[in-house]
Amino acid sequence: MPAGREPAMHRPHLEPLPPHLAGPPGPAPAAVDPCVLGALLDRHGWQRRGGAAGRYARWTPPGGGPQSGTSLLVPESDAFPDSADLLEEALTALSRSALPSAREVLYGLTVPSDEIRWWRDLPDGLPQEAAWPIQEQLRTAARRLLVAAALADVARAGYHGARHRTRAEQAVDRVLVGPAPGGRRLTAFAPVADGRGAVTWLHRALHAAREAVDYQRATGGMEAFDTAVEAGVSRELADALIALVSGTGGARIALAWAPAAGAPAGCAARPEPVEFSPGDLPALREAAARYTGAEPAEAVCLAGTVVRMRRSAPRGGGTVRLRVLAGAEVPYVRAVLDEQAYAVAGHAHLVGLPIRLTGRLQRRGGFRRLTDVADVAPVPLDAVEQDRLAKSLHEQLDFFAEE
Repeated sequence: MPAGREPAMHRPHLEPLPPHLAGPPGPAPAAVDPCVLGALLDRHGWQRRGGAAGRYARWTPPGGGPQSGTSLLVPESDAFPDSADLLEEALTALSRSALPSAREVLYGLTVPSDEIRWWRDLPDGLPQEAAWPIQEQLRTAARRLLVAAALADVARAGYHGARHRTRAEQAVDRVLVGPAPGGRRLTAFAPVADGRGAVTWLHRALHAAREAVDYQRATGGMEAFDTAVEAGVSRELADALIALVSGTGGARIALAWAPAAGAPAGCAARPEPVEFSPGDLPALREAAARYTGAEPAEAVCLAGTVVRMRRSAPRGGGTVRLRVLAGAEVPYVRAVLDEQAYAVAGHAHLVGLPIRLTGRLQRRGGFRRLTDVADVAPVPLDAVEQDRLAKSLHEQLDFFAEE
């Protein structure tokens, strides 16, 4: 994560492209594959206008506009004596261009990335004061889709809740995204060097969700959503699609693999865009509710530090909040303890020791609640572990202050 950026918990949406993307120096010509450059130009709307066959191609920018006279000569390969010169001239022209597509091509060359694009059908003539909320809606829905895919990369489940969320959000924090003018379009770049699991699962899950919705609308049955879980579909993905489509005439998501890396195993080389319409919303809402109700409670044995204690009387049981150290993929849980267990937790908290306990993580509340608690006991620590625990707690001070 770049220096100076706030932790993920403080950022409700995807970050804009970093400053270097507005005017990147570009890669060295010797490091650029002419075929990759041509593929990126084609992807971002540049038009091939001929050239010497087998030697170089002439590319012009997308659309008309004031820069329509600009053109690039891109060699077909690096086998000719003037290939390096042509590549250097093309990269220089791209770096000096104000066109968004030029910046995106340069970024794709500098940091090989899979691209995700969202389009939303919005009515014309929206009031100016609605522009910012609409852009935020698109950014928020896009981030939720990527988080749902990153969750599927960790584990397949109909409802994840708080499980694995920290790891998934950390993966999404490495995705860079451009501006969302008018809230109609958005492009994200997922660097392949950081792993392609989230984008691969997004590809699978979107197509599985589309097929499940079609099946439900044709037959009224929800069985396809049950099998779609293994393809990465979940309540989180359904909720993200609902947020993306609501208030629009429809939405479309398209993926394009980094030309330098090719398609991941098991994925189409040129994935078809996936579309969802307002007519799909009832099926998606029903699927979200179905996933929430079907996900079972999870038996766990976890260790955690007590960060909050509460009870309504001086004696008797009470509720504690634990920061989980091990045993469950959630950051915090709440547990209701009887009087004896509550006393054990209180003594452990006073002397700075974590506690160990068993129970069942309930889906209600997003797998943040522990029921049927038993075997509550302090966990002894040696000096090294105490130092590590103190350091870990210190790193969470900002979160405690916010809470």
